[in-house]
This record gives sequence, structure tokens and C-alpha cells, in this order.
Amino acid sequence: MLETIVAVSLGIGLAAACGFRIFVPMVAVGLAARAEWLTLSDGFEWIASDPAILVFGIATALEIAAYYIPWVDNLLDSVATPAATVAGIVVVAACLYDMDPMLKWSLAIIAGGGTAAAVQTGTAGLRFGSTMLTGGATNPVVSTLEWFASLVMSILAVFLPILAAAVAVLLVIVLLRFAVRFVQRRRQGPKADPA
Repeated sequence: MLETIVAVSLGIGLAAACGFRIFVPMVAVGLAARAEWLTLSDGFEWIASDPAILVFGIATALEIAAYYIPWVDNLLDSVATPAATVAGIVVVAACLYDMDPMLKWSLAIIAGGGTAAAVQTGTAGLRFGSTMLTGGATNPVVSTLEWFASLVMSILAVFLPILAAAVAVLLVIVLLRFAVRFVQRRRQGPKADPA
């Protein structure tokens, strides 16, 4: 039972990391599996192969660099949201070994895809707000925080998976509360000036 809790926690932490940057957690999973720090589910051993780690490494460098190009970062967010969701599903499924396939894929889709999508949507909203308020001048700061958060969450997930899952759940709750407040403010419209 404890192994299952750790595996699910590992997957959720990595899915949250996928919400910040898609390929950073994929590299982390490949390297951690190669070092035998985690066990991959049947059919996902390819993530630890030399070609996969090389491709994920190159994709990581390109993804990080592209987010520093003004306006391209906002364009990437439209593609990154579905891609992060898929990556979140893959990393959770890769971490859930010795589990009934129906339960494994249900958890991967709901927990992995949901966590990655929530985090990615939140960061896309943050970048959009940054672009609107500063014309994109602060977007490099946001981009730096995102890839750093992805790296930290990936490392935390591999070495302290239960803590990583707790941080991921807290992050999703904060993002959802922020989104609800934002929608409520938009529905209320501009407040009337008492003067």
C-alpha cells in the first residue's frame, strides 16, 4: 500500500512539474530511472533510453529558450497546455507499476492530466497578465521562475514524492482559488466610483 501511495505521489509531483515545463520532468524521470532511483511501469522503459534522454534534453533546452522570446512565450502557452496535460498523463502512468490497468490509466488521466493542466493554465494566465501589465517586460522573470519550479518539483518528486504531491495539491488549490476570484471579478465588472 505504501509503495502505491509513493508511486501516485511521485506521479502527481512530476505532473505538476510538467505544468511548469513539459520536458524537464521527462528528463528527470529518464535519469532517475537510469540511476535506479525509480521503477518505470511496463512499457515505459523507453523513457530511460539514451535516445529518449537525448531528445528530452534537447527539447528541454529549446523549450526553456523559446519562453524567453517576447510574444512567442504567449503563443507557446496555447500549445503547451494540451501538451503538458499529455505529459502529465505519461509521467503518472510511467510511475504506476504493478497496478490494474483501468485504475492506472484512470489515475494517470485524472490526477496526472488534471494536475498538469491546472498548473499550466495558471502559469499561462500569469504570463498573460504579465504581458498585459508590462508589455512582456517581466515575462523573462516569469519564465525563469517556471523552469526553476519545474526543476525543483521534479527533484522533489523523485526524492521526496509525498512532499512533492502535497506541494502540487496546494499549488492546484491556490491556482483554482485565484481563477475563481478572477472570474468573479470579471463578472462583476468595474466597480462604480463613489465620487
